[in-house]
Amino acid sequence: MQKLNKKPFVGIIAFLIVLFTMPIGHAAMILMEKIFGEEHVFTAAAILGLIGVILLIIGLKKRTETAGTFYGLFAGLFLWTGWVEFSFVFFARHLAVPPLIENGEIVTKPEYLILPSSVGLLLIVLLYFLFNNKTQCIFFRWLQRNLKMKFINRKKAEKDRPFAIITALEIMMILWFFYIVLLLVYDNRIFGDYHPATYIVCFGSLLWSIYLFIKLIRITKLAYAIRYAIPTVIIFWNVVEILGRWNFFREIWIEPTKYALEMSLILAVFILLILISVFRKSDIKKKIDG
Repeated sequence: MQKLNKKPFVGIIAFLIVLFTMPIGHAAMILMEKIFGEEHVFTAAAILGLIGVILLIIGLKKRTETAGTFYGLFAGLFLWTGWVEFSFVFFARHLAVPPLIENGEIVTKPEYLILPSSVGLLLIVLLYFLFNNKTQCIFFRWLQRNLKMKFINRKKAEKDRPFAIITALEIMMILWFFYIVLLLVYDNRIFGDYHPATYIVCFGSLLWSIYLFIKLIRITKLAYAIRYAIPTVIIFWNVVEILGRWNFFREIWIEPTKYALEMSLILAVFILLILISVFRKSDIKKKIDG
């Protein structure tokens, strides 16, 4: 167990934990629609988002960085699925938006057709992070340096950082951003599934995620590794999504009842990794050190 506190194991465990949230999240959304039906699914989604808020509050009260990060991870996933994704589902149905059909098959659901309409709001939110002098995000700090934004005076980060809200907001923002990127390149009126832009996004994401993964496996602090794994995994997931779009493999998470055994195995490994992380001695007992 002591070896799990060292590199590259910490980074690999963090990567796998975040990676498995992606198919599980997709499957959970589809199962909610099947279990609760059109009549009750939005009530269930609202409750799921509320659970996310509760997890966020609990996480903000925790005094360890690891606990705050884990609570934030699940809070972000519950909030995104319950309040964001299902809000698009609701208005897609409310406005009777038809799905995108090619060769007799649904290639893009109605909710994802209207999601890109939020791109303006996304850009405004990104400006907040770009101009935030207290941000600890490596990407935005890199932009601030290289764009010569001298009007931003960086200050020393506060000692007690709210890791739960940081993690929750991180996963929701990155999911939102790359959802829009993928949906824009998929759009035949802009680019299309087999446009060079889609290939650039696919293989560019692969190279970018490999670069981030190499840096990730050098991290020995689990909480930081989880937060670093979030962009690493989501950027890598662009490759998975596009390859699935190109029919390179079967996306079993969009048919969880048909592939119940496979999805159960993914869930079991995910729970095992969480338990391994929880029972690691270091990090769990460490107080937040800023």
